[in-house]
Amino acid sequence: MARQSPLDNMESWLEQMSRQFEEAAERWGGGFETWAPDGQLPQVDLVDAETEFVVTADLPGFDKDELEVLITDQTLIIEGEHSHETDEESENYIHRERSQRSVSRRLRLPEPVDEDDVSASMDKGVLTVRIAKAEPTTDGHRIDIE
Repeated sequence: MARQSPLDNMESWLEQMSRQFEEAAERWGGGFETWAPDGQLPQVDLVDAETEFVVTADLPGFDKDELEVLITDQTLIIEGEHSHETDEESENYIHRERSQRSVSRRLRLPEPVDEDDVSASMDKGVLTVRIAKAEPTTDGHRIDIE
């Protein structure tokens, strides 16, 4: 009986790692990085409107006070926490329902943006964020040689 070398399976290990990297690149490479601890993700649309990007996110049940919108390094971050409690009393029992939802969404924008020219509004559970594109620089920057 011949002994098997640990290197005999190396080719299949490399193929499996390659497949896993490709799957990860497909999930994360589009710029729509997502994460939510309870699996609920806001649905997001990104529109290129010539001078700005317009992002709309469906966040039913959330109020604007429960959301935080940040922009950094060409990435828009939307995070929110929502909790709700209902008490209902009848003759012999109390019925109490509680719910808590957390959402988080990161969206990598395809072009540089002006982080100082951003506005957000909320209407009937739909968040709209307008982000101005950065003005392209045509002058360049002169570098002195020492």
